[in-house]
Amino acid sequence: MAPHHVLKCCQRSLAWIPVIFINLVVGWSYYAYVVELCIFTIPNNAEKISYLVVFHLFFIMFIWSYWKTICSRPASPSKEFCLAKVEKEQYEKEEPDAQQDILKKAAVGLPVYTRTGTGAVRYCDRCQVIKPDRCHHCSTCDMCVLKMDHHCPWVNNCVGFSNYKFFVLFLAYSMLYCVFIAATVLQYFIKFWTNQLPDTHAKFHVLFLFFVAAMFFISILSLFSYHLWLVGKNRTTIEAFRAPVFRNGPDKNGFSLGFSRNVVEVFGDQKKYWMFPIYTSHGDGHSFVTRLLTLDPEQIAVGLQINGKSFVDGLASPKHVLGNNINHIEGHQDDIAQMVTVAMESES
Repeated sequence: MAPHHVLKCCQRSLAWIPVIFINLVVGWSYYAYVVELCIFTIPNNAEKISYLVVFHLFFIMFIWSYWKTICSRPASPSKEFCLAKVEKEQYEKEEPDAQQDILKKAAVGLPVYTRTGTGAVRYCDRCQVIKPDRCHHCSTCDMCVLKMDHHCPWVNNCVGFSNYKFFVLFLAYSMLYCVFIAATVLQYFIKFWTNQLPDTHAKFHVLFLFFVAAMFFISILSLFSYHLWLVGKNRTTIEAFRAPVFRNGPDKNGFSLGFSRNVVEVFGDQKKYWMFPIYTSHGDGHSFVTRLLTLDPEQIAVGLQINGKSFVDGLASPKHVLGNNINHIEGHQDDIAQMVTVAMESES
């Protein structure tokens, strides 16, 4: 049997096959469009130049967002979520019930509001950390990933807190790239198909380019639409299939703050940066604003979490927040007022 590290090395090498495939297809599409279509097939210079300018704009944004998704290392929990050495040694010696008591004590000072389906503190035995809210262990990456959405083989990376914006933009620009190619190639596809143009070596490239672009556009459109829906609901793919469990039970809208705030959580406050694969997401990935009604009663004393920062100790209710403590959170009145409103509304 091959050594474990050799198998791991082989798995990591094979994992790059989908990425290589995508890059080969994109490389061929670039050649087919620029050389075979624009240079050898299109006779009109004005049409040729306009096509090339728009094509390269989509191409650059597509490649930029794609490689940002690939190269952004998944964010993992910080050291404060690790058990202290004494607690870890004690944890390893105890029975499951006693282990939970240790985890509950360790989690008191942490912004952790979600639980397992049985109400236990979420702990990763592999990484030996208390899992922050929305954090999950990826068996492929062999690490806990903050706000994990899914592991994508097409980017050979985990899509999570550190690169979710890049992933959504990658889907958007790949879709625009494909639909632009299909739309501009269509008339020449028809001319080649009906033999209105001479049978040259460009014919195969143009015909095949249209089919490939149309096929990828249809498949990406459904995935892009699904992730836009997730952004609007402030959910991950994992949470869409399994609602996060809070102290008072599962709540599929536990992290939803309303459509506009949900979009800002992923894309940031400044709209001028939304279309660029530049990191602008809110927070630190360890704590998230939650609807006040779903806060863990045992954790309320830790404070209201706004973008990774803690405010207001000992909150008891939404009215208490607005009534007695609003003066202690100067600069965040609008955030809290909106959170209370969202918490009191029933969301579909």
